[in-house]
Amino acid sequence: MNAGDNFPQGRRRRDEQGATHRRFAMHPCDSAKEENFRDALARAGDAQAAFDVVAEMGRRLGFEWCAYGVRLRIPVTRKRTFLISNYDVRWQQRYRDAGYLEIDPTVAHGIRSTAPLVWNRGVFRHSAQMWAEARAFDLCVGWAQSACDASGSVGMLTLARSHEPLSCTEIRTRGPEYSWLAQLAHVALSAALRRENCATLPELSTREIEVLGWMADGKTSDEIALLLRISVHTVNFHVRNVKAKLQAANKTAAVASAMGLGLLG
Repeated sequence: MNAGDNFPQGRRRRDEQGATHRRFAMHPCDSAKEENFRDALARAGDAQAAFDVVAEMGRRLGFEWCAYGVRLRIPVTRKRTFLISNYDVRWQQRYRDAGYLEIDPTVAHGIRSTAPLVWNRGVFRHSAQMWAEARAFDLCVGWAQSACDASGSVGMLTLARSHEPLSCTEIRTRGPEYSWLAQLAHVALSAALRRENCATLPELSTREIEVLGWMADGKTSDEIALLLRISVHTVNFHVRNVKAKLQAANKTAAVASAMGLGLLG
């Protein structure tokens, strides 16, 4: 429904939306138009531009509203969440002020499962106040699905509208298209939001990554030296460089940071 502690505006002027609309015309079942959509995402210069493309596709699929949120894996104890949406700004503010992120059942579902979720009264049975307030902002019918990547980040796309409940037929026939959009949205938007809100990823050498990989497997410096046929001194040299680049206090923190950043594949 909503997720995150950062709420960049999702709205653009009507003429800018028209420009986005004209960049592509597609139906996911048409491979040529699918490629057109992918190209539009690839050409997007920033997260807002990529979101405009995704939101336009959402409108073509029958949804007035669209939101994408991503939760980064690092830092482990203070995971950061970013959101971009075209929800009413008053609802975005209310959601944040009320701390609804902590009780939003759609967010909880997205973190533990990549199965699609359709909004209904039962989903929000433990957060009835939030559900009632969302509906007051025309967020009455919704579909959401999360996706994960190699870095451990979890992103969720939500499509919502004010009317026409999602029927079993629509879910059966159009569901694959919604899931297709969720996957593409995660690839494009998670990368864009990470670039805009996080420090540049450190560049590790091939040897540093090899040493990190063996560290992640629990090997000691002596064991790594034997495996890589280098001296223990050289292994420790690489370990020191890795800790400095990742700003890690020790080997454990270095491994956790590297895995969270997707540096170990």
